[in-house]
Amino acid sequence: MNSHTKVQQRELTTEALNELIIESIQDIKGKNIIKLDMRKLEDAPTDYFIICEGDSNTQVKAIADHIQKRLKKEADTFASHVEGDRNALWVCIDYFTTVAHVFHKERRSFYELESLWSDARVTEYESL
Repeated sequence: MNSHTKVQQRELTTEALNELIIESIQDIKGKNIIKLDMRKLEDAPTDYFIICEGDSNTQVKAIADHIQKRLKKEADTFASHVEGDRNALWVCIDYFTTVAHVFHKERRSFYELESLWSDARVTEYESL
């Protein structure tokens, strides 16, 4: 491959990644969307959590699948790990700097991630 045919890769910023995840959630009518900025927390496992919920297992799975599909298609970005997509009660999608948590409503209230990381800076997003 010579230098003229080499495809130049563009790097996706964390901010752009977060925006794309949030838009993807809104596309499938995810509810109670929040972003936790955990960059200033000492023991945080990542920089951001994006948390939302769906009303059914089908919706939870659809939201999680849509996030992955849009990031793959529009940003050539793949999750490093996905957990929980089989039963779709809580799907965790890890993009290193950001972890998206897509919950079934009852499961979200049980785990209360927002309370666990209550020192994080919270941004709420409109449910469409």
